[in-house]
Amino acid sequence: MASSALPFFLLSSFLLFISASYSAAAATSFRPDALVIPVSKDASTFQYLTTIQQRTPLLPELCLLLVPAGKVWVGSMLISQSQRLRGCYSAPRPGCNNNTCAVLPDNTVTRTGTSGELASDVVSVKSTDGSNPGRVVSVSKFIFSCGSTFLLEGLAGGAVGMAGLGRTKIGLPSQFASAFSFHRKFAICLSDSATANGVAFFGGGPYRLLPNIDASQSLIYTPLYINPVSTASAYSQGEPSAEYFIRVKSIKINEKAIKLNTSLLSIDNEGVGGTKISTVNPYTVLESSIYKAFTKAFISAAAAFNITRAAAVAPFSVCFSSKNVYSTRVGPSVPSIDLVLQNESVYWRIFGANSMVYVSDKVLCLGFVDGGANPRTSIVIGGKQLEDNLLQFDIATSKLGFSSSLLFRRTTCANFNFTSNP
Repeated sequence: MASSALPFFLLSSFLLFISASYSAAAATSFRPDALVIPVSKDASTFQYLTTIQQRTPLLPELCLLLVPAGKVWVGSMLISQSQRLRGCYSAPRPGCNNNTCAVLPDNTVTRTGTSGELASDVVSVKSTDGSNPGRVVSVSKFIFSCGSTFLLEGLAGGAVGMAGLGRTKIGLPSQFASAFSFHRKFAICLSDSATANGVAFFGGGPYRLLPNIDASQSLIYTPLYINPVSTASAYSQGEPSAEYFIRVKSIKINEKAIKLNTSLLSIDNEGVGGTKISTVNPYTVLESSIYKAFTKAFISAAAAFNITRAAAVAPFSVCFSSKNVYSTRVGPSVPSIDLVLQNESVYWRIFGANSMVYVSDKVLCLGFVDGGANPRTSIVIGGKQLEDNLLQFDIATSKLGFSSSLLFRRTTCANFNFTSNP
């Protein structure tokens, strides 16, 4: 088969239950323990992308890689020779692949959805021992959906769809785990650079970064929670969310707790509130009252560091002069931010490299934005705060492992060695 590639947008959650029989048989007798794909950052949109080999014949497809989308879809009206799924019993009709299994692909960037169709085809990716890429392996009946090309609006240039990392049965993690019989978990390590790739792993560790640092040994664990109401822009009634939620109990600035309406930190019966992880948002988004308390506390703590305010620069409302801000191993010397999780001893610490954005040589801004008074989710942890952190999502046990900044360990997410082993 001829080989080429297309880019995908990387997503982390999507939920879809399939009445058709599910099959993702590996096309080789070799059973890898884990898989690896590169993750790039688009300089103009700050979206995270990956390229996988898909379709018949194989093509390299660039897709948006998303936490939290749950399915893989391509915006194409002609898919090639994709196979019709068993369990779709009605007669073929016009569409992207004459498949009559209807689904609801959605664009989590523009918050639009439409009807689409399920199909299956070959997907090929590289195996890994955790240190280097290894043999190429294939899933012969990889399930994806296809829909109208208008869904591509808002995606990085060249992207042809979204590759979902969500909890769904047809998300990348579940399909790869089923095909190769490894643990239903995956890890992402996003680079802060548009010129150096980060990495995503499917399966367990080790996750080794140069110089021979197993980042999985630095993980702290917290439970993952399921929102009972779908957060997708298109979904069926009764579907829970496929996104990944954690429970933040409080926020501290320089180890001092700020006063918050703590009811906003829990998910209510209508699926409103709580904290989720999303690579769709370039920066963490906070509900307005949380944002106001958070920025007030940060400004006060920064003043104690002799850091002075500067004029706001959109999309940020809190900016500072860089005059008294010094460089450290973990970024600008600014107050630390702690997301306190299941108890006071378990917290996700955010240092300057992940909290601040330089908008010029003389001005840097707090990389958090106001999400308004009534958002669906109170805290959305965005891409900037995830970069150069290793995150492992264990879907089977509903557990998140997070490393905090890898800069403390003198490595970054751009340090995976993509030189292939024979």
